[in-house]
Amino acid sequence: PPALRHIMGLLLELADEAVLPKRYLEIGLVVVSKLNDCKYCVAHHAPRLMDLGLSAEATANILADKVPGFDEVDTVVRDYAMQVTETPGRIRDAMHERLRKHFSEEQIVELTLRIALCGFFNRFNDAMSIEMEDGVEAELMARTAAAGD
Repeated sequence: PPALRHIMGLLLELADEAVLPKRYLEIGLVVVSKLNDCKYCVAHHAPRLMDLGLSAEATANILADKVPGFDEVDTVVRDYAMQVTETPGRIRDAMHERLRKHFSEEQIVELTLRIALCGFFNRFNDAMSIEMEDGVEAELMARTAAAGD
């Protein structure tokens, strides 16, 4: 459908012209998807986050107060993604100051847009009952189990 063609085109263009490091993008996407309980998006983005250096344990516990392997920037991204998802109208100046310590305005705009778009895709996938492709969940579970050995 044309609507999907346009939104997918937007995502591809955003990926091609990204100004935000992938690690921070994927942290944001996994946080939003976990908050919205979108198993489809978690299963697709958690492995990418692990490929970018986050452990399976950290990925699984990304919403916890203390995440193993998280540095200050990772924590800011996680906290911001939570606020954009849960209380977007109540984000305070202090959060914007934390973001500006590490990111340009252009990167903050991209991060905010991608977090908001992820929320859209979480809801869209769930509303449309998008089914998981064969092997995606099994791969994530295998990677998580292998990391626990």
